[in-house]
Amino acid sequence: METIKLTIDNKEVEVAKGTTILRAASEYGIEIPILCYFSIDGMNIENKPAGCRVCVVEVEGFRNLVPACATDCENGMVIHTHSMRVLHARRTVVGLILSDHPAECLVCQKAGNCELQTLAERLGIRKVFYQGEQSTYRKDMSPSIVRDIDKCVVCRRCEMMCNDLQSVGALSAAYRGFPSVVTPAFQMDLEKSPCTYCGQCVTVCPTGALTENDETGKVIRMLSDPTKTVIVQTAPAVRVALGEEFGMELGTSVTGKMVAALRRLGFNAVFDTDFAADLTIMEEGAELLERLDKFLKGDSSVKLPILTSCCPGWVNFFEMYFPDLLDVPSTAKSPQQMFGAIAKTYYADKIGVKREDMIVVSIMPCLAKKYEAQRDEFKVNGNPDVDIVLSTRELAALVKQSNIDFRSLPDEDFDKPLGESTGAGVIFGVTGGVIEAATRTAYEKFTGKTLEKVEFEAIRGLDGTRSAEVDFNGTKIRIGIAHGLSNARKLLEEVRCGKSQFHAIEVMACPGGCIGGGGQPYTYRNHIEILRKRAAALYQEDAGKKLRKSHENPYIKKLYEEFLGEPGGKKAHELLHTGYFDKSEKEIVVPDMKN
Repeated sequence: METIKLTIDNKEVEVAKGTTILRAASEYGIEIPILCYFSIDGMNIENKPAGCRVCVVEVEGFRNLVPACATDCENGMVIHTHSMRVLHARRTVVGLILSDHPAECLVCQKAGNCELQTLAERLGIRKVFYQGEQSTYRKDMSPSIVRDIDKCVVCRRCEMMCNDLQSVGALSAAYRGFPSVVTPAFQMDLEKSPCTYCGQCVTVCPTGALTENDETGKVIRMLSDPTKTVIVQTAPAVRVALGEEFGMELGTSVTGKMVAALRRLGFNAVFDTDFAADLTIMEEGAELLERLDKFLKGDSSVKLPILTSCCPGWVNFFEMYFPDLLDVPSTAKSPQQMFGAIAKTYYADKIGVKREDMIVVSIMPCLAKKYEAQRDEFKVNGNPDVDIVLSTRELAALVKQSNIDFRSLPDEDFDKPLGESTGAGVIFGVTGGVIEAATRTAYEKFTGKTLEKVEFEAIRGLDGTRSAEVDFNGTKIRIGIAHGLSNARKLLEEVRCGKSQFHAIEVMACPGGCIGGGGQPYTYRNHIEILRKRAAALYQEDAGKKLRKSHENPYIKKLYEEFLGEPGGKKAHELLHTGYFDKSEKEIVVPDMKN
């Protein structure tokens, strides 16, 4: 490999040819501030538009300062990353950005997590140097995401995530100069665009231009209402990320402390979405086995591969881009919605509470869950199965507002009956986990034999697409896995063309699955390593469970005996299954973004 030798801040360095100055400096522990630049190592995601000019450096012999993110190293370069000339340029650049930025840090949702705010503090900017016209746009409010374009710095990170990682194409830069903005086509609302609400744009936005639709105020109001019975469910991926918001080590599972915190917030009962994940396996597994049985008997009408349906961002994606395949995915609802349906029927009846007096709150790593909860098909006479969805970040904020010392809380257990789960439910939070959980149950139901080793190592990992073959006592079951919607698109194109060799495919919209969801704590650096640690924590919790197969959950068995009947039966289908809709042609409304 050809190498380049140069000097950065009086330090002799040697890097591979083609390395940018920014990466070279980082490799040798020299930090250069950035704003528009963003990369995710291991996923081939790198955004270096060199638009903000915050990363400019001085190269001896060069007339102008150069952007470190987009300038390759050359032999003999002598570079100064923090000379007075560089500092003056950076302060000027950031001052100009601030001149067209709202000064409302006190009430901004990204306060404390805003990279522009941090950069201004680092550069010692305490006033706006330049006064002039400011851009003014209307806010775009969707069920999941809020766009406040007054705060957009046109870094185009969101565009990169939406187009390159997710292949959704809902956002792109428009216009030039002062009016430039990142927007859906025709400046339409997100609700009218192809947006899937995956929230990956929110995770990389350096300012408050893109945030989740904060619903903590609704939860506070409900918890203050003595006429309401307010219960909460928590998704598996939340417990391995929530601790990060309280300074705990990455990958720490805080299940018990999370339960204790929720009780102290005043919820009447604290349940686990993992219970509903076990329930999902019973329904989705039954559907898989039914289709497999017909397929193996030569029924040419059967639709394979079966696609998982737990991820609402993924559901939105195939409804938008693959409406011709709406009969291929499993009809099983997501665990969130299954929980809501059971909570407002079976559980509400057990405790003697009317449906309209019960409030179901979900704590999710995902912003698409906010949209999912308000879909009409998940309501009964206008009353939703799930009333409010908070992200992991929102829960952390609520705990902090309530002055709860999270780290010192004792570990507490979930309430029953909807809080008991198996290890199979836990691994729903990581890519490959849903199909692994389904395989554990499907194997035993199909073969009638006990599965001794429940870990399917071939299914695990963080490669964007993966495949595995599982031996069901002589019958080879071919499994496909994708995380990130651009990877999902590749597998769906094969299904559409009739070239797919898989019997079942799991898809999750976000990198790493739910552990990398759009509602998780902000992770601007070392993203892949953080995903690995969160995944390892889920697998460790699974390994520590006494029961690790969904069909062994005693409370799931009791639910079917007392209420549902059998998996895939009439009652179960009525409450736990759904249909999908062609959203490829939305009505386009072109609003005036200016006030």
